Amino acid sequence: MEEVSEVVRVPAADQQNVFGQFDSHIKKLERQFKVSIIDRNGEVRISGAAPYVKMTKAVLTELAELSKRGNIIQEQNVDYAITMRMEENNEVLLEIDQDLICHTITGKPVKPKTLGQKQYVDAIRNNMIVFGLGPAGTGKTYLAMAMAITAFKSQEVERIILTRPAIEAGEKLGFLPGDLQSKVDPYLRPLYDALYQIMGAESFTRNMEKGLIEVAPLAYMRGRTLDNAYIILDEAQNTTPAQMKMFLTRIGFGSKVIVTGDSSQKDLAPGSQSGLDIAARVLHGIEGIAFCKMSSRDVVRHPLVQKIVKAYENYESKENSSVKRKSRNTAYGKNNGNRQ
Repeated sequence: MEEVSEVVRVPAADQQNVFGQFDSHIKKLERQFKVSIIDRNGEVRISGAAPYVKMTKAVLTELAELSKRGNIIQEQNVDYAITMRMEENNEVLLEIDQDLICHTITGKPVKPKTLGQKQYVDAIRNNMIVFGLGPAGTGKTYLAMAMAITAFKSQEVERIILTRPAIEAGEKLGFLPGDLQSKVDPYLRPLYDALYQIMGAESFTRNMEKGLIEVAPLAYMRGRTLDNAYIILDEAQNTTPAQMKMFLTRIGFGSKVIVTGDSSQKDLAPGSQSGLDIAARVLHGIEGIAFCKMSSRDVVRHPLVQKIVKAYENYESKENSSVKRKSRNTAYGKNNGNRQ
């Protein structure tokens, strides 16, 4: 294969960000594309096989542009840029980066970081009810919270209602001390964390005291009609079919609903059906309801989390295949026995 060299100009102000700590991002590109990358006073020379040099140059150019826009380049950005370039999805990162949802209390921009997240955010904008499905770390809840707070601040809705089923994650916690709010707070902590980060503790407390933001367990939704509200149901895989139906029929005029969940992490009693699974089958194809399924490639936490999620996906896929194969063999054996 023909060996070539290409030069990419990375401004001095962006080099540390693009190259990574101890040049970790550059080393990753060298390993992935089997190229040599040398920096000489802002001129980054890439040498290697022509197709890989071209892809490496494109990735570095994208990362440099992201850095110029004020983004902190993380390992996840590098991994995703490599994946998209190998799939010939050109400049996807730059297109995604243009979609600014809001800023956190510290001024950090909140944006989708993957194609799956971008499709999720677009679905929320264009539909009344959106189901965000996918593994841990894909930003389902955080992006939903960002969209809700943005709509609330722009007065598109009058209030935000956040809810999740109060089910213990496979553990028996026993009696919890304190009043009712103290008992349910541990289950709702992830929602509080996102609110504090995006809205700020003071603003959140003020709006909560006014009743404009409500954080409550799912059981409190029964008997209510929720108008002009942004409603988020988190951890929906732990709802029963009856709870899911109850929740979806609370929706009033001027409201928007986001349901998030991961079907691979149910905490329901063995043999119980998940309301999220039933809803996906019953409501599929209805206009105004969108289902967005994200995968391990949309994980935006530490890269090791992405590998863990992918490993579990592969393991569960093999287990399901094995169960189906055993079922077919059992059925085949019974049929042969009946013939005899």
